[in-house]
This record gives sequence, structure tokens and C-alpha cells, in this order.
Amino acid sequence: MKIEQLTHIDNTVLKAFKKLIPQLTGDPERYPTREELEEVIQSEDTLVFVAKENDEILGTTTLALYRIPSGIKAWIEDVVVDESARGKGVSVALMNHAIDAARQIGVEKVDLTSQPFRVAANNLYIKLGFGLRETNVYRLKF
Repeated sequence: MKIEQLTHIDNTVLKAFKKLIPQLTGDPERYPTREELEEVIQSEDTLVFVAKENDEILGTTTLALYRIPSGIKAWIEDVVVDESARGKGVSVALMNHAIDAARQIGVEKVDLTSQPFRVAANNLYIKLGFGLRETNVYRLKF
């Protein structure tokens, strides 16, 4: 298995994201279009990584960066591994790659969120050194 940053969108990538994103969101009708993926990977502030084996995309994660007066911050988002590839270390490889990329960029800390019912994911994040923050997270939906 190898981890690489997405730099172009082709039909293989589109097919993989059409399969992966609904597994993350639970919405089989919501997955990114070619144009949306192109916009994401063209941003200097968003790094999308994929795990591949035999040219098949097994999973993905995104490192979202932003600069504020107190420094460069990062969030890890959209961590998803195909059902058929779970339990094979794909998430660990993706997460470690994203963490290493953040460290090389000079990020001081990386945040992420995870639903409490995602027990395996939460255990993975703790194993990787993430700590539960004592904070409230708020969301305004439009």
C-alpha cells in the first residue's frame, strides 16, 4: 500500500470518491463532482491523500490548513476507508501521512472531530496521540 497526494482527478478517482464519501456521510446521493474535487486539490490550503493498492483507492483523508495570527493550524477531515479494506492498517497509514505532512509544513497542532459512536475511529485517534479537548464545538447550518 502507498499513500499519495491527489494532484489530478480522473475516472478512477471519481469512482472511488463516489463509493467512499457515502460510506462516511451515510448519504448515498452526496459525493463530490469532478469540479468539486478539482477545486479542492487546487487549493494550497487543502491536501487530499489517498491510500492505494494495485492502483485501487482504498481510502482517503484531507488535511485542511489555515493561517491565523497565532500560527498555522490544521484539521484532519474526511477520514474514510472502504468497507472491504478496513482492519488492514489503511487508516493508520493515512493518518500518519497527514500528520507528517502537517509537521513538515510547520503546523503546531492538528485537530479533528469524530462522532462518539465511531468507537474504532476514536480509539485509533487516541492511539495516534490525539487527546480529547475540553471545549465546545458549535456549528451554524445554512
